[in-house]
Amino acid sequence: MGDERCDLLCLDLPQAEALRAMVLTCGAAEAAAERARALADPTRLTVISALGQSVTSELCVCDLSWIAERSEQLVGHHLRVLRRAGLVRSRRDGKMVLYQLTESGRRLLNAVLEPAQVAR
Repeated sequence: MGDERCDLLCLDLPQAEALRAMVLTCGAAEAAAERARALADPTRLTVISALGQSVTSELCVCDLSWIAERSEQLVGHHLRVLRRAGLVRSRRDGKMVLYQLTESGRRLLNAVLEPAQVAR
């Protein structure tokens, strides 16, 4: 125990102050954490991964439900979470609602998954 702490105060004040000035604000850190939490569920990660690999770049809830092997109601719930986090956007086309990744969603997906899992 205690491996996480220095045994003496060895603060590099110029570097620490420079980094402190550049660090995320509380609001920016909270927003980033919310996006990361949105991917902390296996169903949401499966859904966003399918959207990232889609040839058409848009999929409807029916498609995503089939791909994720989950009910449409459950997938719809997870899509709302992803949309609130800014990772997907939706548009209505007649009676269908189509979803696609946002640029933020694509970047986060690429950061979370191994390159081979994203590009399959």
